[in-house]
Amino acid sequence: MDKLLRTSTSPHIHCGRTTQKIMLDVLISLAPATVAGCVIFGWRALLVVASCIIGCVGFEYLYNLIAKKEQTVSDLSAAVTGILLALNLPANLPIWQCFVGSLFAIVIVKCLFGGLGKNLVNPAITARVFMVIAFGSMAKQAYPTIVDTASSATPLMQIAKGEVLELTDLLFGTHGGSIGETCAVALLVGFVYLLVRRVISWHLPVTFVGTVFVLSLFMEGFDFYNALALILSGGLLLGAIFMATDYVTSPATAWGKVIFGVLAGGLTFLIRYFGTYPEGVSFAILLMNIITPYIDSWTSHRVFGGEKK
Repeated sequence: MDKLLRTSTSPHIHCGRTTQKIMLDVLISLAPATVAGCVIFGWRALLVVASCIIGCVGFEYLYNLIAKKEQTVSDLSAAVTGILLALNLPANLPIWQCFVGSLFAIVIVKCLFGGLGKNLVNPAITARVFMVIAFGSMAKQAYPTIVDTASSATPLMQIAKGEVLELTDLLFGTHGGSIGETCAVALLVGFVYLLVRRVISWHLPVTFVGTVFVLSLFMEGFDFYNALALILSGGLLLGAIFMATDYVTSPATAWGKVIFGVLAGGLTFLIRYFGTYPEGVSFAILLMNIITPYIDSWTSHRVFGGEKK
């Protein structure tokens, strides 16, 4: 009878998907936005992307080496952090700041908390917020070569001034901004890829973007055109699709993702309209990361046979 008894800890069913495979899918989904950013902003954008990836992977390798921990760079999570950080930065950012941001993201936010799966907040988005506060140059957004940099402003600034934007410019990225936020079409292609591969679900990105759209529609006097321009502007799509959906720092349940998306969208709207910074996506995601454990506790399924707390 002893031979018939098999005991093991969960999970008992494996789908064969590893951290490395998931991160590889994320890298593939980010490729369209990365290529578009490098085409739009030129070689300087490519240099920023390369610096952030090298910085994040290098600092994780060095930290594990110094701390005598098992090397984890092969799981590709550091590379994902590097490319996400780069896509949130302007192409004209000094390269040394890219390495400072990479150091903060990997060592301070990720490794010192125990590594992948133990970080409380998203490393890339936290590093971006740190850099916005620490470096004034973060406010000086880059512009495509076809745009007159002397007279141009980011789309959010233009909308705030009452200017009318062309949706084609917003869709294809012929305007100022961070490397990965300008080309909405490329970001949506990546979104579809993640959905098809079942790396993420629709709940969080759709509710996040939808909340911003509905609130903006109301604030803009039910001007559909302006409200649509607002969700295509700034880092909303980049943040909602690729950063808010981080497995570690986002809720695990479907209802939790909906709550996260609605609250993050509301915070983004409030910061955009009433805050000091024209863009509120990064701050909204960071704040929601902090309360994600509470959302999980509110929406988690009751364990079969367990007592209600």
